[in-house]
Amino acid sequence: KEFRMANATVSRLGLVNNSGTNFDELFLKVFSGEVLTAFSRNNIFNEQLHSVRTITSGKSASFPVLGAATAAYHTVGTPLVGANQIKANEKIILIDDLLVAQAFVAQIDELKNHYDVRSTYADELGKALAKQYDLNVAKQIANASRASSTLSGGNGGIVSTLASGNTTSAAVSGDELAGAIYDIAQTMDERDIPQTDRFCVLPPAEYYKLAESATRTVDVDFNPQGNGSFASGKVQQIAGIPIMMSNSVPQSNVGSNPSGANNTYSGDDSKTIGLVFHKSAVGTVKLMDMTTEISGSDYNLMYQGTLMVAKYLLGHGILRPECAATIKLASS
Repeated sequence: KEFRMANATVSRLGLVNNSGTNFDELFLKVFSGEVLTAFSRNNIFNEQLHSVRTITSGKSASFPVLGAATAAYHTVGTPLVGANQIKANEKIILIDDLLVAQAFVAQIDELKNHYDVRSTYADELGKALAKQYDLNVAKQIANASRASSTLSGGNGGIVSTLASGNTTSAAVSGDELAGAIYDIAQTMDERDIPQTDRFCVLPPAEYYKLAESATRTVDVDFNPQGNGSFASGKVQQIAGIPIMMSNSVPQSNVGSNPSGANNTYSGDDSKTIGLVFHKSAVGTVKLMDMTTEISGSDYNLMYQGTLMVAKYLLGHGILRPECAATIKLASS
């Protein structure tokens, strides 16, 4: 008598509710979530630090820039006819070409490997997009600090040059950095730039100088409520401005615009050692937020592997130069 085994009841991990034929649908969602998590974790210059606008179509977006009104005492009997002529202008930010981070996993390597590489690759793709995003926004802040006013007769950007002896990063002390941040805060106050939504971002070498040698920034005699410490290596704020650290602060001379960039990301930052700015200094326009894709069975059949792609479509530009400042070394 012939013996037949019953077919196994298989639980397909990538199938939604065990129905349909897309056996990778849940896997794609997991991959997308991992990429987005990595992007959020590594994105310093996010929407809290600058202006972001989303569009549904087009190649650019217009950001209105308005001036301030003035007040005057009213003379009895004089008609009110709208004496203020508030200046207005606009800044156009273009959409750059599609920015893509991609990885390919060969099926044979994945089978031989003793740990899951897809989640690691997803993490790296998210980091790559976050890094380029931060680099572009930081570069625009630096460019804004050297730009002229958007409104006629207004203020341009702010460049704080350190004392003549400070021609290298190593020569700068934490107290000198703190002094430069205070000077910039004073200039912004004099320009009536709101005290909220101001930020300072420094490279690691400069950030740690504040905690290591700036006597006023962490000393409990000056900051009884606590503003970081020598032990933790952290400084919370200076002149009411939150202090952050990032390797994306531009510190090189970019002579030409990168291929695919439709906004200006070039400029000389070889002497730059810090950025201080208000949220309204620069803007980002999004046409397509981050999207992820994983190749299907046809691609797998041809290449015997999986292609993973993360991408977004956006651009970054200057809005209000008067709200951006750089701290730079003295020229040699």
